[in-house]
Amino acid sequence: MSTEYSLGAAEAKFADIIWKNEPLSSSLLSKLSEQELGWKKTTSFTVLKRLCNKGLFQNNNGTVTSLVKRDEFYARQSKRFVEENFNGSLPAFIAAFTKSKSLSPEEVTELRRLVDQYEE
Repeated sequence: MSTEYSLGAAEAKFADIIWKNEPLSSSLLSKLSEQELGWKKTTSFTVLKRLCNKGLFQNNNGTVTSLVKRDEFYARQSKRFVEENFNGSLPAFIAAFTKSKSLSPEEVTELRRLVDQYEE
C-alpha cells in the first residue's frame, strides 16, 4: 500500500487515542478526546470522519477501528521523512541526528542489533 498519510499534531494525538483503545465505540472516543484533548463531541466526530476519509480508520456502526496500525503509520512517516530530507539515506539521517544528540550505549547496541538482523 503506497498511500501517504499526513496528520497534524492534534490529529496525531487523536489517532493515538484510537490506536491505544481500539476497538472502541465512537461515544467512548468522544469522551476520551474530551478528557485528553478538551474537545467537544462535534470536534471528535469531525476529525474522526476526516481520518476515516484518509483511510486510517473506520467507523462501522459506531465501532471505531484502525485500517492502518500505529507502527505501520509511523514507519511510513519515518521513511518519507528520510526520503524527503536526506535523499533516502539512513546513514545521513543518523549522522545529522547524532550531531546534536549523543547515542546512549543502549541505543548503539540496538542499532547494531538492527543492522545485524538486516544483514541476515
